[in-house]
Amino acid sequence: MKDVRIIKRYQNRKLYDTFQSCYVTLEEIAQIIREGHEIQVIDNKSKNDITYMTQIQLLFDQERKSLKPGNVELLKRVVRSEEGTLTGYIQALESKLNLTFEVPATTEAAMPFIATNLNSSMENSTTLN
Repeated sequence: MKDVRIIKRYQNRKLYDTFQSCYVTLEEIAQIIREGHEIQVIDNKSKNDITYMTQIQLLFDQERKSLKPGNVELLKRVVRSEEGTLTGYIQALESKLNLTFEVPATTEAAMPFIATNLNSSMENSTTLN
């Protein structure tokens, strides 16, 4: 198992990678994750684990920068789902389809897998809701 890289978030909202001993951006954290490293983001003052919220912020940032238009219908299905959260929606899909999304370690290898499984899952989800 790989070591978990600790990222500290300071009050000024700066993110500090304790492994590299430098400040990092959300995009740099995304790259660390793409490379297969595990991360844990800790609020430096409260010592709370804020990994989940940081990764949600990272996804939002990537969506905002995307040149492709977003899928409004998909977002409506997520909001209307029982939990009303993206992770809840995906977990419900996994449960209903009796599968778990396991992604290959490298980004290049993962892309066809993600596209195939996400597209088929989204097609199936229209009949589930």
